[in-house]
Amino acid sequence: MVVSFALASFIAALLLSIVTYATTRSYLLDQATTSARAQTIANAQLVRTLVGADREGAGEVITNVRTSTGGYAVLHLAPESLFYAQAPLRFTQSNLPTTLVRRVLDGTPASQRFTFNDVPYEAFGVPIPAIGAHYFEAFSLSNADDTLGTVRNTLVVGIVVIALIAGLVGGTFSGAALAPLRRVSAAARNIASGGLDTRLEPENDDELNKLVDSFNEMADAVQDRIEREERFASDVSHELRSPITSLGAAVDVLAARRDELSERNQKAVDIITTQVRRFDRTVLDLLELSRLDAGAGQDQLEREHLAALVERIAGRFGYADVLVINEAGIDDVVFVDRRRVERILVNLLDNARDHAGGAIHVIITAADANLLLVVDDAGPGIAVSERARIFERFARGTASRNSTGSGLGLAIVNEHALALGGRAWVEAAPSGGARFVVAIPRGEL
Repeated sequence: MVVSFALASFIAALLLSIVTYATTRSYLLDQATTSARAQTIANAQLVRTLVGADREGAGEVITNVRTSTGGYAVLHLAPESLFYAQAPLRFTQSNLPTTLVRRVLDGTPASQRFTFNDVPYEAFGVPIPAIGAHYFEAFSLSNADDTLGTVRNTLVVGIVVIALIAGLVGGTFSGAALAPLRRVSAAARNIASGGLDTRLEPENDDELNKLVDSFNEMADAVQDRIEREERFASDVSHELRSPITSLGAAVDVLAARRDELSERNQKAVDIITTQVRRFDRTVLDLLELSRLDAGAGQDQLEREHLAALVERIAGRFGYADVLVINEAGIDDVVFVDRRRVERILVNLLDNARDHAGGAIHVIITAADANLLLVVDDAGPGIAVSERARIFERFARGTASRNSTGSGLGLAIVNEHALALGGRAWVEAAPSGGARFVVAIPRGEL
């Protein structure tokens, strides 16, 4: 908008300047021509009178002719075929245009513009048949040329100034016109990042208020729908806890007496046990995601050496045999909520165990303002086409389609990473498996 506004103003100013310059040039030159023609005729009449009275003194007569500043006069006596120049050391008939001289000598009054010593001139020639002579006078157009140069430079500066002012005015007005759209864009980004209660303030313009009202109604509908879905998932998960607990207790009783059952019934008990545990894990993950979506609880930030914290968590959850490599050394201090780091690490280790043959090692390394928590597994890796959506809820990679996981573990990892102010991603590990990386900000005292 700014460029278009400035460009339109530039073109308009340019066209107006061209017309102005052409008009001014035509006027100045016409004025100079009219004045010069009148003076040439007057001087020719004077020369006719003086030379007619004293032909022998023609040279002195032409010398005394009063011409304009920078102008010159030349007199030609036809019978004698002589030229008398007013200032022979500076200007003679040889400096006049040949075409002009020929026409005047043929008896036709004429005029012509030319340049001599880089100075523009206009020359006039008048036959004086009464005395058998021809009178020439050259007028300097330097004053008119200087005036036109000043006008031209002024117009060029004016064009540039008008274009700049137009750009500034266009920027001001377009900024004011686009401000409501920027507010809409900012509100949309806030809603997309989780600020569902973001709304637009009323505008002073009725048409813009229609947009504000429509946007706020849409935001209300989106917030209501998301909150209803979150409440539904949370309510369903809570309602399932009691029956799942009862099922789990019943399955434990069956499992305790498994040896008393037939082989066919033992397989049925194993299937029930596996599915009930998977169901229980899914419900627990759904409950955790519901709490994360609702922002329940506040982080309790504590100063920790990340490598030591990872070793304690791994040992507590049965992964003491997984090697922890601390590449950050003593520079592995972070201010984090230990509960979130625990959920991230345990879910990554469980994911490696269930889908990729187990974790090879855990690496702690520094990366500017973050520490990276890296888990390499022994699996076949994750295809590049699947890496972008592997952290989505219920997303499964090709290698884990037939596993017993809930499909929510990596989603929980991602949510906890975001809650810490970091992020999670997956890439190829040097060993050929998958490398899951979580960036954890160091935090502040």
